[in-house]
Amino acid sequence: MKDSLLRNRSLRTGPAHDGSLWSGSLWLAWRQQRVLVGIGAVVLAGAAAIAVYSRSGMLDALHSGLFDHCGTGPLSCLRTDTSLPPLMLDIAPLKYLGMLNIALPVLIGVFWGAPLLGRDRELGTHRMVLAQGISRGQWFASRFAFAAATTAALSGLLAGVFAWWRGPAADRSYGLFWYDVTALSGSGPRVVAAALFGLAAGTLLGLLARRVLAAMALTLLVTGAMTLLLEWAHRTRLLVSPHTYVSAGIVPKAPMGEKWSTGHYGLVTASGRHDDVLKCPFPSGAELKECMAQHGYVARFYDANPAGDYWTFQWTDTAVLGGLALLLTAATVLLLRRRV
Repeated sequence: MKDSLLRNRSLRTGPAHDGSLWSGSLWLAWRQQRVLVGIGAVVLAGAAAIAVYSRSGMLDALHSGLFDHCGTGPLSCLRTDTSLPPLMLDIAPLKYLGMLNIALPVLIGVFWGAPLLGRDRELGTHRMVLAQGISRGQWFASRFAFAAATTAALSGLLAGVFAWWRGPAADRSYGLFWYDVTALSGSGPRVVAAALFGLAAGTLLGLLARRVLAAMALTLLVTGAMTLLLEWAHRTRLLVSPHTYVSAGIVPKAPMGEKWSTGHYGLVTASGRHDDVLKCPFPSGAELKECMAQHGYVARFYDANPAGDYWTFQWTDTAVLGGLALLLTAATVLLLRRRV
């Protein structure tokens, strides 16, 4: 009863600023979501503070000269005393931020999207709101627009903090390569699209489910499954095909460098057929040359994605997640009249 009175008072006093029901609806949306906005602001401020401190430590370590002899390839940077572990910058906190960014669609969908409409429907307070002259469309749009704008801002800023923090350690043997899970899925525009997908999925399920807890559980399953599905698509190169790099004869293969290997490499016949490397399991020298001659192999190859494919992965994921977010939002709008 107290909650209903508060909502009723909010709706009556809100429009006093400009006399419009739309402004009153937005004001009520702010009142209902301000705690979540505050939590997001605290998380962002904490991440930014840790990033500033940790990145400063990275730069100090790099300027010390300790890493000057390290290469840019994927091999570890060894110390002069090889009995000690390889040299690495302290990137653990950076990876934690990447994991948080990957988990954003789940967190936002469960704790923001599912209760967005579902709480009012479960308590029945949406009837009181609609009785004040606010349409179903305004009721939905005010809440969802506010949540979507905040979600986009929060996720975009967190992705930006990650990219800035990763800069000194980007694609170095002592740092973090672009194809690491936390870098590929925890940065860039796909973080924003994923967060909006989580919000849209939670909102739709909150509208459909009879109870908020049920909507939260379903949202956890849907957003979690989508996150895992895209990670599987990355590993299998389902949506972004790798490039094939070929070297003639027994000439050493082109250095891997910043490329993301698929683990598929081997030998090429004169007709262009690609066979597994185990057909001639010799690293180099006379044995390899003799084996290749016996089987008619004229070149070697490996499949990998170059560093430039980072943006191909990013925009592919953004298109998939952003498209799904739009479809789920449209479905919510179409179902408003039937469910409310």
